[in-house]
Amino acid sequence: MTMVIRGDVVFTQKPGCFTALEDGCVVVGDDGRVMEVTRSLPDLTLHGPSVLDTGIETPAAPHSEPSPHWKPEPHVVDRRGCLVIPSFVDLHVHAAQYPMSGLGLDAELLQWLRNTTFPTESRFADPEVAETWYRRFVRRMWRVGTLRFSAFATLHEDSTLMLMRLCQEAGLRPVIGKVNMDRNSPEDLSEGTSDSLDATRRIIKMSRIETPDVGYVVTPRFVPATTTRLMEGLGEIVREFGLPVQSHLDENRSEVDWVHRLHPDIPTYAEVYDRFGLMPEGRTIMAHCIWLTDSERELLRGRRVWAAHCPQSNLNLTSGLIPVRRDLDAGLGVCIASDVAAGHDPSMPRQIVAAIETSKAKTFEAGHEKDRPLTLSEAFYMATKRPGEFFGAIGRGRVGSFEPGYDFDALVIREEGDNPLDLSPEGRLARFIYDGDDRDILERWVAGRRVSEPFAR
Repeated sequence: MTMVIRGDVVFTQKPGCFTALEDGCVVVGDDGRVMEVTRSLPDLTLHGPSVLDTGIETPAAPHSEPSPHWKPEPHVVDRRGCLVIPSFVDLHVHAAQYPMSGLGLDAELLQWLRNTTFPTESRFADPEVAETWYRRFVRRMWRVGTLRFSAFATLHEDSTLMLMRLCQEAGLRPVIGKVNMDRNSPEDLSEGTSDSLDATRRIIKMSRIETPDVGYVVTPRFVPATTTRLMEGLGEIVREFGLPVQSHLDENRSEVDWVHRLHPDIPTYAEVYDRFGLMPEGRTIMAHCIWLTDSERELLRGRRVWAAHCPQSNLNLTSGLIPVRRDLDAGLGVCIASDVAAGHDPSMPRQIVAAIETSKAKTFEAGHEKDRPLTLSEAFYMATKRPGEFFGAIGRGRVGSFEPGYDFDALVIREEGDNPLDLSPEGRLARFIYDGDDRDILERWVAGRRVSEPFAR
């Protein structure tokens, strides 16, 4: 049955401005995809009772036998007074790092990995630890309205499958990858090259049967943790299964120097991934990308890479301020991501604000005084439609907007009492982004289906 969601609809078809419809309607088909967005209830010939989501029936006018062109009355979900916005999409999050949010952030990246991250991730060899924390992670992502995401698990085969199963059960539709790392790691968080590749293949095959709504993404941790042989093997898997890839790139200057020492024959960090087939065109996420060279920008643009900008993480680990305006002007597909747990808050509104603020801070650097900071509509686009295009590119449904053909992934945001300032829908969205939280989210929808809180007790 066709569904109509009625409320104050706000989304971004393009980065420069909002599309806002006060008391608008999103029409959703039986397949969970948007059919149209209108400024009033669609002009339909109605027969029989009109049923609102409240369950109250309003009798229609008497009629004779339905005509051959009779169509059933759509189900109307009446959310007048509430905002209806696309749900958030996070293309870089570490699910197994959720328990360490806020920990060790006085260190820079490489020390933080050694002292905080690796000891935490090694605990996920224990299935009880993995299940406890992955349930909490999935529930938190639901609460903050991030219903599709690209997540790193750990190198552990069983716990990675567990995370995928929990997301399937919860009704979320992320992509998830087992971390691959066969060098420069502690003894209790290491794997052999052949073991890493074999486990990856097993998870891919099992997940296609067990978790059809949860995709797999090939996940080399980063170049310093993956040998040439492992990267070659992962490149073969990417080609064989037509899979996407996620990893890290140019996050920290010490990390960049390390990559150059490991691969002195390859000019740039980005070219290492490309050399081994780990930058498939239109199917690659590279996180951070702070210290890109001009040649790397050109390579990423040509490969249509999603560059996941993680502003909170970049500040927490003293990694740097990305020149986001120059990257956008260069044609890079920059989106905003949380990078939990180096980013301490999985809330995408918090990351949107951090991205805007850091783009303003960048203008205080010499040579960047004329860079134009991000606007709210641009940053919102970079947390909804832009990363949502990744899921369309890998054949898992276009999301992040209410344009025809997009999956209806949405949040219903309740109004906090009266609106004394008589704010527009865009103004109310700004208040939610800057000052709201998950308590303001009334409902969450994935592909046209309302999703309740997972694992609620």
